[in-house]
Amino acid sequence: MFSCCTTVVSALWLDVKCRQVRSNYPWHCSSVRTVDVAGSSLPVAPRLKSLGVIIDPHLRFYKHVNSVVSMCHYHIRSLRHICKLLSDDVTKTIACSIVASRFDYCNALLYRAPVATINKLQRAQDNLARVVCQCRGRSDARPLLRSLHWLPIRQRIEYKIALVIYKALKTSNPPYLADLLEIQVTSRAVRSSDATHLVLPRTRTELAKRAFAVAAPVIWNSLPSALRHCQTVLTFKKHLKTHYFNG
Repeated sequence: MFSCCTTVVSALWLDVKCRQVRSNYPWHCSSVRTVDVAGSSLPVAPRLKSLGVIIDPHLRFYKHVNSVVSMCHYHIRSLRHICKLLSDDVTKTIACSIVASRFDYCNALLYRAPVATINKLQRAQDNLARVVCQCRGRSDARPLLRSLHWLPIRQRIEYKIALVIYKALKTSNPPYLADLLEIQVTSRAVRSSDATHLVLPRTRTELAKRAFAVAAPVIWNSLPSALRHCQTVLTFKKHLKTHYFNG
C-alpha cells in the first residue's frame, strides 16, 4: 500500500513539474503549490527522492551529485589510510565495489546534464584513481584512469545507455524502453542499408534532448556499424568499452 501511494505521489509531482515547464513563468514564480489527492491537499516539494536519486525540478541533479560525491570522498579518505597495507589488486577491487559503483548507479539520468554536475563526479573519480595508484593529489588523472582501464564519467554514462539500447533491441526488454526505439527504414538501397539506425525524434528544447527516446538514437547511431551488429552482450560490452577508450 505504501509503495502504491509513493508511486501516485511521485507521478503527481512529476505532472506538476511538467505543467510548470509548459507555462510561461519561472518555476519559482509558479502558482502551483499543492495538489489534491483523495480529498487531501498535499504540498509540492522542491525535490523528490526516488530509488535513492534526488530529483530537482530543473533536472540538474545538483543535490543528488553532491550527496554522491560527499559519500565517495568519505570512502576515498578511508581507503587512503589503508591502501599502503593492501595489494594493488585488493585496493582496486575495494575502490570499484565501494566507490566507483556509486558513479554508475542511475547515471543514465545524467546524460547531457550541466557541465558543473559532471565535473563534480569527474573530480571525485580522479581523486579515487590517485589514491588507488598512490599518486600525489595534483598529478594528472587521465593516464591513471587509462592504466586502471576506467572510463571517465561522461563516457560511463553513454556506455550505460548504449548497453541498455543493445539489450532493448535484442530482447525487447524492458518493453517500456523498447517501445521508444524505432528502427529507421530506407526507401532505397544505400551503402549503409545493412547498418541498424534508429529514428531520431524532433525536439524543440534542450531538456527534451535528455529523454531516452532522443538520447538513444543519438548515441546508437554514433557507434560504428560493426559494433552495432555484435551478436552477444559480452562481445558488445568488450568492443563498446574499447570504442570509448579510443574515442
